[in-house]
Order: sequence, then structure tokens, then C-alpha cells
Amino acid sequence: MASAVLKAWDDCDKVDTLFVLVCTVFCWTIVPTVGIAYGGYSWRRNGLSSALPAVLTIATCSIQWFVIGYTLAYGEGGRIFGDFKYALHIGVLSEPVGTIPAILFSEFQLVFEATVCAIAVGGFCERGRLLPIIPFIFLWSTFIYCPLAHMVWGGGFLGEDLGVLDFAGGTPVHVCSGATASAVSLYLSYPIFRSRGSEKRTPTHIRLHRPGNSFFQLIAMIIIWGSWLAFDAGTTLAFNFQSVMALCVTNLCASAGALTWACITFIETKRWSLDSTFMGAISGLVMITPAAGFIDMPTAFCFGIFGALLCRQALRIKFTDFARRWRWVDNGDTFATHCVGGVAATICTGLFAQKELAAYGGAEVAGGVIFDGNVAQLWIQIVEVLIGFTWSFVGSFAIIALIDCVPGLEVLAPNEEISTGLDLMQTEEMLCESPHPDEEDYSPMLKGAIEI
Repeated sequence: MASAVLKAWDDCDKVDTLFVLVCTVFCWTIVPTVGIAYGGYSWRRNGLSSALPAVLTIATCSIQWFVIGYTLAYGEGGRIFGDFKYALHIGVLSEPVGTIPAILFSEFQLVFEATVCAIAVGGFCERGRLLPIIPFIFLWSTFIYCPLAHMVWGGGFLGEDLGVLDFAGGTPVHVCSGATASAVSLYLSYPIFRSRGSEKRTPTHIRLHRPGNSFFQLIAMIIIWGSWLAFDAGTTLAFNFQSVMALCVTNLCASAGALTWACITFIETKRWSLDSTFMGAISGLVMITPAAGFIDMPTAFCFGIFGALLCRQALRIKFTDFARRWRWVDNGDTFATHCVGGVAATICTGLFAQKELAAYGGAEVAGGVIFDGNVAQLWIQIVEVLIGFTWSFVGSFAIIALIDCVPGLEVLAPNEEISTGLDLMQTEEMLCESPHPDEEDYSPMLKGAIEI
């Protein structure tokens, strides 16, 4: 057995293996850092309860991926699910996947799942209880993310039959996480089962506020921006020129997005905003994810500007009377950036992908509409978006509703906990202590009832 494993190891390319190993380590930091970002967005008394789900995600997804996640996403056969060949990672050792060991490929893909899940559970921020998040993560990873990853990357019908172009996850990462967070948020506003309206719980809108801790946002921006370079570069699974290009276009797109959003805010307020810079960078990273292996530098620059303009407009929705009347809550800005941006990015990839650039990594694709005249690719990308959004939104809503049926797993926090701050009621510690001068008397609840 040992000799067979070592022989397979000898067949792996050591440079490619080292490259993906380093990328995996850097990408892992994205997962807890998403939690830090949500902690920075949240009211100061909700900082830890908004950050902790990302840590729970790492632990829960690692176990789920080991037990069944990897085989569902990358097992053989099936147009939607993989088979159970690799359950409990049986046989997942040094056998090459491409030029790297299978166990390393599995670990790199685990980071993808955990990243998507960490973004998605942002829908629980400031209103959801922590305990139900654990079963939600396990069930969601099994029935939502893994099938979608298989459909696009694991040999399923979207990748193999339709031929979607999705380099690092426009739909499996961003549309999926944004749709999931939106479904969770919607359920918390309109719960069906045990969390529905009562003397103890009032499902409705909560008041908007400034970010609770800008330092957390700064740290999160630095780590996510840097680690996302490894996220896209490592997706090639080899150290080649496509991985170099993916890193470069990712940085340029994020830079264009950050500067665009920050400058617009400065023009409006005559002040520079870290929050705007961060959101612009995120919108750029979202826009480049599905296209990083298929577009050139000038196109990436335009993607960044367009992404910032689009996501900034989408972000305005939560400030409207419509949002207040219909209890629309997007405190992590997940819908505005990841969902809207992910849809736009996936469709734009179909427009601007170039088969010449895909060939840098040895891939043969038909290209997109603008440069290669492949009009059919646009419709293929739209189909991917529609399937990905529907699968993620409907499935996530069903999962959280199912969990809410279980006594003790009510997903919506009681009014008292939301009003006082979830950190004071659900965690032993707090992350943020000092209020913003404008918000010393802030409370999610006004005069004893959550503001509608």
C-alpha cells in the first residue's frame, strides 16, 4: 500500500503541488476573515456573533467534506451528484488529479466550499441564533453547494453538457452565496414555523447603522484581497502562465472597483471612506472570479469599474422605504455584492471570454461573444445563473425552514436578544466595545418594537 501511494506521489509534479499547497494555505485565511468582515459591518454588540459563524463554518465544512462532501462534488458519474466512491476520503491520497495529489486537490476544493458557506451565513447576521447555524452549514453544504459544484466543475451537466465558462466560481461561489444569504434573511423576516411572530419574537426589519468597527474592515480587506489572488491563481491547479494572468487580472479588477467606489463616495461626501473602498474591492473580486482565466488586463479593468457601479446601485436598495416596508435586510451586503455582482460577472464572462487566453492553461474553449463570435455562450451563461440562483435560493429556504421546525433550533433570535445585542446574550465575549459618536443611543428596537 505504502509503495503504491509513494509511486503515485512520484508521478505528481512537485512544482505544481507546492504551488497549489501554498495557494491553499493563503486561501484558507479567507474563511475566518469573512467573519471578521461581518463583525466589522455589524452593530458593536453583534460583532462576535457575526464573526463566529465563519469559524463554525471551517470546522463543520471540514468534517462534512471529509465524510461526504468531496465525493458528492467530485465523485464520478451523475449529472447533479457525484457517486459515493470517495466517501470518508477512501482512496483519496496521492493519486494525481491533473499533476497534484488527490488529497491536496480535495483540500483546495474544501476551501472553496468553506468560503462560499462563510459568505452565505452572513444572512444570519444580527438576527439569527448561532446554534441552528451548525446544522444549516452541514445540510446546506451537502444539498446545495456540493451538487452545484458537481454540476459546474465535477462532471455534471452544466460543465460537461452545456459547456459553461466559470473559472473560479461566478455561480457556485458568488451567486450561490448571495442567493443563500438572501433566502436566510428573507426567512428571518417571514418565518413559517417556530420563529413566527409571538410575544417573544417579532419577525421584521431592523434599523440600519454604521459599521461597528472599521479596523476589522481594514484587516478583512487586506487579507481577502491578498488571499483572493491565490484563490484565482490556484484554480489553474498548476504553475503556468494562466495562473500568473489570473493573479494579475484579479488584482487589477479589485483595484479598479475599489478606486471607483471610493471616488464616487468622495465626490458625494467630500470624505474618503474605508467602507466604500472595501465594498469596491469586493465587487471587483466578485466580477473577476468566473472570468479570471479567460480575459485580458484591459477587460479586467473595465470589469472592475462596471462591478463597482452596478453593486453600488444594488446596495441602495436596503436604504429605501421599500426595504423597510418589506422587511428586506442585507446587513452583510451579500445580495448587493455577491448575488448581483455574481450574476453580472457570469454573464459578462460569456460576453468577453477569449479562447486564446484560456489556452494559456491548456484549456480549449469556444470563447465568448465579443472576441470569438460565440453568441451561444451568452445563453449558456444565463442558464447557469438561473439554475444556480434557483437551486441555491429555494433549497436554502427549505433547509432553514426545516431546521426551524425543530424545538430548540428556532432560527430567529428573540426580541430581547436583538435589542440588547447578540454578543451579550449568545457569546461569552465581545469584539467591539466603543460606539460611534452618532450612535451612542442606537438600538435595533425603537420604543420596544423593532422599527418597520
